[in-house]
Amino acid sequence: MSNFNSKDHPHTRLNPLTNEWILVSPHRSKRPWQGQVEKALVGERPKYDPSCYLCAGNERAGGHKNPDYKGTFVFTNDFSALLSDTPDGGVDEGDLFQAKSESGICKVICFSEDHSQTIPEMDVKDIRKVVDVWCEQYEELGRKDFVNYVQIFENKGVIMGCSNPHPHGQVWSSSSVPVEPAKESVAQKAYFEKHGRTLLGDYLQAELEKEERLLVQNDYFLALIPYWAVWPFEGMIISKRPVQNILQLNENERDGLADIYKKLTVKYDNLFETSFAYSAGLHQAPTDGKHHPEWHLHMHFYPPLLRSATVKKFMVGYEMLATPQRDITAEQAAQRLRDLSDVHYKAQINK
Repeated sequence: MSNFNSKDHPHTRLNPLTNEWILVSPHRSKRPWQGQVEKALVGERPKYDPSCYLCAGNERAGGHKNPDYKGTFVFTNDFSALLSDTPDGGVDEGDLFQAKSESGICKVICFSEDHSQTIPEMDVKDIRKVVDVWCEQYEELGRKDFVNYVQIFENKGVIMGCSNPHPHGQVWSSSSVPVEPAKESVAQKAYFEKHGRTLLGDYLQAELEKEERLLVQNDYFLALIPYWAVWPFEGMIISKRPVQNILQLNENERDGLADIYKKLTVKYDNLFETSFAYSAGLHQAPTDGKHHPEWHLHMHFYPPLLRSATVKKFMVGYEMLATPQRDITAEQAAQRLRDLSDVHYKAQINK
């Protein structure tokens, strides 16, 4: 009989969405949150910043001027990584030198006219407006003949490369399906063809039974630390109904997505009592005109903070050259977040 225990012994875990493995080393750091905890000393931001190129009424690059918007505002990125008029072509010099043109459209979504807010500080009704814009952009961009995937994402915090603290996200649409969603497409399709059910639908049910990695849930969505998480407090939101994309969400489910988006990010902010940095994004079916019953709508959260507001995890050495590795287990991370209050720490301080 084996004496192996995943709480104590090094092991690898499979990510069934990508068929990639991660090394888990729980013996290195049984209680990684002990010791000094530093809080970021960041002053309150104003509701309006005259130097912010995303604030209402301000000028952006190229002389573009933002309207005096309230709520959400969408515009084509002034420095788009993808262009709709890229000519066809590429490089084909045998197996070693290949390239192909890539077309697309990049949009910026301002979540609010209030420069001082972030998602966990916004009201659910206002986050619902963001969800509605996501749906509009997925539909609008996905209808274009040259667009086969629409990637909706948010970078929050300077350490995640966010160049402006104004609450905003982005939408990049592309003619090819990007690498990560493409890997998930392959894995989900193989699972669906074998079982006749979505991979994440079965995974969600299994996690509900185990309860080890659950964070928060409502009637329509579940937030958890995935079993195969790479980042210390990596999170994932999964729709309880196996929909392929956000356009299939009904009104109640859109409210549910806004609600759990706030609840998870409040947990994040409360962890180290700081505006918690992360990159987050929706993964959903391609917009290539094909039927994708294998796809199950979900949202990834990749936060780098490890021990405090100022200590982060870096992907270096072995992780860059071999396999991603973590010390704190997914179960430990989930317990730490689950035990936190659902009320934002600023609201608790101001009581």
